[in-house]
Amino acid sequence: MKRKILLPTDFSKNAWHAINYALELYKNDYCNFYILNVFSFTNNIIDSLILMEPGSEMYETAKLESENKLAKVLNMLTLNKQHNPKHHFEVISTFNSTVEAIKNIVEERDIDIIVMGTKGKTGSKTVIYGSTAFNVMENVRNCPVIIVPELAKHNVPKEIVFPTSYNTHLKRNELSHLIHLAKNCKASILILHVLEEAQLDKKQINNKKLLAECFEDVDHSFHTISFTAIPVAINCFVESRASDMIAFINKKHFFFKSLLMQPLAKELSYHSKVPILVMHDLRN
Repeated sequence: MKRKILLPTDFSKNAWHAINYALELYKNDYCNFYILNVFSFTNNIIDSLILMEPGSEMYETAKLESENKLAKVLNMLTLNKQHNPKHHFEVISTFNSTVEAIKNIVEERDIDIIVMGTKGKTGSKTVIYGSTAFNVMENVRNCPVIIVPELAKHNVPKEIVFPTSYNTHLKRNELSHLIHLAKNCKASILILHVLEEAQLDKKQINNKKLLAECFEDVDHSFHTISFTAIPVAINCFVESRASDMIAFINKKHFFFKSLLMQPLAKELSYHSKVPILVMHDLRN
């Protein structure tokens, strides 16, 4: 069965880089790639809705520009000498807010996963993840997303770090994309726990055993860092090992936001190099 992968683009270098990363990551899979561009007249979607009625000059000009640029992207992908015959491409141009457009396409096309860049053309040099990337991670909760930094290598991951508190009973279907990636790329999963108490309680011990069962078909190992702030612990662990990817279950009220939205620090440069896979707790 073909995988359905959504590739949002604003035609920035980072977006193009994310597209090529996705092609490499899923090179062994039969895939339908949907390349999505969301157009508007201004960055303020309310202003655009007022000014850009379908059929108006502004609307038609923006739509034509979007379609022409998508056609160029499609040509570059399909005319490439190394084009993968397992991959099929379709372009989509739509007028909406980016997050709402992505939600709609995920639902309409039954998308398996989203792959996108960390930030687009107007991205700040001092912010790790742009507002669009972060809003997709937070608000498109029925589909996992891989966020690809502009400096990430195109190599498939060989080591994926999976941080966990062991406080939640995770189910195999919530981890299915991580398990598939690990199998497909022959990657190891490093389960990282930041110990905040002297030892695990009974519930955490049971959840750890269940997690081991979920990962029984892939190479995995357990790691612990004690009494360190969670974002710092993950940063240091990933950077010290030069790991290739981080996988999260994005839970409400978790450390996710504090980890991803902190300012870019020179000494913690992994943010600009390591893709992250964001999955969702299906109970939230």
